[in-house]
Amino acid sequence: MRRSVSVILALLISACGLLPDKIDETKNWSASRFYSEAKEELQDGNYPRAIQLFETLESRYPYGRFAQQSQLEVAYAYYKDDDPASAIAAADRFIKLHPNHPNVDYAYYLKGLTSFNEEAGFFAAVGGQDLTERDPKATRESFEAFKELATRYPQSRYAADATARMLYLTNALAAHEVHVAHYYLKRGAHIAAINRAQYVLMTYPQAPAREEALRIMMNSYDVMGMTNLRDDTARVLQQNFPDSGRGDKSWWKFW
Repeated sequence: MRRSVSVILALLISACGLLPDKIDETKNWSASRFYSEAKEELQDGNYPRAIQLFETLESRYPYGRFAQQSQLEVAYAYYKDDDPASAIAAADRFIKLHPNHPNVDYAYYLKGLTSFNEEAGFFAAVGGQDLTERDPKATRESFEAFKELATRYPQSRYAADATARMLYLTNALAAHEVHVAHYYLKRGAHIAAINRAQYVLMTYPQAPAREEALRIMMNSYDVMGMTNLRDDTARVLQQNFPDSGRGDKSWWKFW
């Protein structure tokens, strides 16, 4: 019986050896063929396949312009495939390997755009979630990437869009800080609320959230009985936002 089993196993192993190996259709592809096929997959929206081809290209042909361009293209493919971590990692790798590449500005732009869309998607989904529980890390990372692009490459075709997005991100960061200040205000932590509001005024001097930051400061100073600071803050508010509080019945009745 044992001998029969051994014979059967030997025949099976032998038969397996007769089966053809899986055919690799890319075995004899040139670097240009890899690149053109990957670009076609990318344009058709087949992002996983494009990523696979770009990465195989680089592994087989690690030097030359096709390898360099693949490193940048794969970052975009990851971005389109909704894999922000891999997209940012690929963009960072390209920047590190090719700091003087003529398209390195696009790598910075792609980093900023990836984090920007990640944050925008979050804010669209949270609804009434308490944002004080969340560190706006993606917002800061996006801002820094756009800032580096606009500073290093002011003539870049992406600089104007990066600058516009920076303005949005600045306002978002200021709004987040005001949200946190409100959190402290509601819990009676008035010194913490004032400190957070002052941070908004100093760090984001052009953001619309300054108006609410001043109102929070006035509220806290009033509750704490610090009438001089309350009135000073009120004057600053009136000078910068003369229409603030109009029509709001709950607004400061001590005016």
